[in-house]
Amino acid sequence: MSNDSLLKSSVNQYLEELPQVIQSRLYESPATCLAIYRLLPQLAKFFIMSMVFNESEISLRDLDRWVKSGGKTQFQEAIKSMKSLHLLIPVRGNGPMMINLNKTFKESFKNALTGGKVNNSFGIVIEQANDIVTTEILDTYSADKWETILHFMVGTSLSNIPSENVLNLLKHSRLMEESNSNRGVKITNEGFQFLLQDVNSQIWALLLQYLKMTETIQMDPVEVLNFIFMLGALEFGKSYSIDGLSGTQKIMLKDMRDYGLVFQKNSNANVFYPTRLATMLTSDSKAIRSASGAMDSVLKQNKEDSVNGTSAAITDEDSSGDQIGLKTQVIHDGALIVETNFKLYSYSNSPLQIAILSLFVHLKSRFSNMVTGQLTRESIRRALTNGITADQIIAYLETHAHPQMRRLAEERLEKKLELDANCKDPLLILPPTVVDQIKLWQLELDRIISYDGSLYSDFESHQEYHLLSSYAQDIGVLIWKDDKKKKFFVSKEGNSQVLDYAKRKLKKKQTP
Repeated sequence: MSNDSLLKSSVNQYLEELPQVIQSRLYESPATCLAIYRLLPQLAKFFIMSMVFNESEISLRDLDRWVKSGGKTQFQEAIKSMKSLHLLIPVRGNGPMMINLNKTFKESFKNALTGGKVNNSFGIVIEQANDIVTTEILDTYSADKWETILHFMVGTSLSNIPSENVLNLLKHSRLMEESNSNRGVKITNEGFQFLLQDVNSQIWALLLQYLKMTETIQMDPVEVLNFIFMLGALEFGKSYSIDGLSGTQKIMLKDMRDYGLVFQKNSNANVFYPTRLATMLTSDSKAIRSASGAMDSVLKQNKEDSVNGTSAAITDEDSSGDQIGLKTQVIHDGALIVETNFKLYSYSNSPLQIAILSLFVHLKSRFSNMVTGQLTRESIRRALTNGITADQIIAYLETHAHPQMRRLAEERLEKKLELDANCKDPLLILPPTVVDQIKLWQLELDRIISYDGSLYSDFESHQEYHLLSSYAQDIGVLIWKDDKKKKFFVSKEGNSQVLDYAKRKLKKKQTP
């Protein structure tokens, strides 16, 4: 499953677990309805657009007829997600089952599409003639804030560390934990995995933890969610008044500043600016691939222009040039070349990119715009013991592969298809020897699994051994046993139960 699918699944899961009363309150905001619509599966979006301007109910059987036989799985997923969010309301009556859209959601979503009664849910725009906050300032600010968080997690020496609120969130989300050695904090296994995700997934991972943390301090989840979804619907570069925000949302502004989602000239300013990180919260844009992919250059990607005098911003999806009539090859900062001898070359001078690579690559030399290294058994094992899986490493290398590697892989696959039209081989961007070896190194670690527990031995008789080992097995705490040597091992959690049982049973036998 792609990162984008995992992201939407995790956000939708949080929304589905909310009580229906809170869901209904959320649907009163047009901006929130628009954001939830963007997070739904494609088929669910189609059904909503078909029903939002339809005043009469629709038969569920009719929706099923719109879907081809090969799309029944997607149909079931779409209906399930809509029902979980209480977007589909069954209409009682005889005959086939009739459904309609949630009335509150329907009206709010219709207002979002037509510009009706939005009640400032899309913010209050303020035109400031003398405003000197440019898009460059916003991009620099958001990049600095977000990269500071990631650099801190990696362990880079920083002059300015993240705020106390950010540190509390990192510890609450278990991305970092207290270190016994230097009384600081260190990255956890989950934190290493977090670093390899794309930016949008990282932001939402923190925001979901932020939502759970706000529940413990009894902040209204509806106001918190409405503000987050509103940020995703604001226009980048515009200034917005804080007058339309509730007290809870004004408190949230400080936290959003620390994450780089909003910018304010000072903490008492009556105006705030959404950054590019905020406006992509509910966007389907793939322009920002990963946090490690040199945030500065990626944030500025949308502003690149002048290809022979023609303005064009080229992303991953249109880098072939087909949509703008050009054959242009875009080499992103951080593009990787992996050779069959496990040598790696990364065209990057980003400290964050280099720090991420050092998690699973033995770096050897650094130049002005490139670093070289090698994938070794030790470097991969170090990453594996820190919680990064072999599949994540392989996916990272494939995602950041140099365009030339991808083109050569496509040419090889095309030649195979010319010889055999039924060829089912996947697109192999990385050398197969490298991919297989990384997986083999992981299998080496998987051979041994450690457990915390207690070993029982030195029994006076086979009956005592059989009595206690059978009890441990019956309650599900037995991990290992050797009947010949009369030894068995139980888990740490079940040790107290086995001890209590041994005291009761053996004491009865010793009593005259």
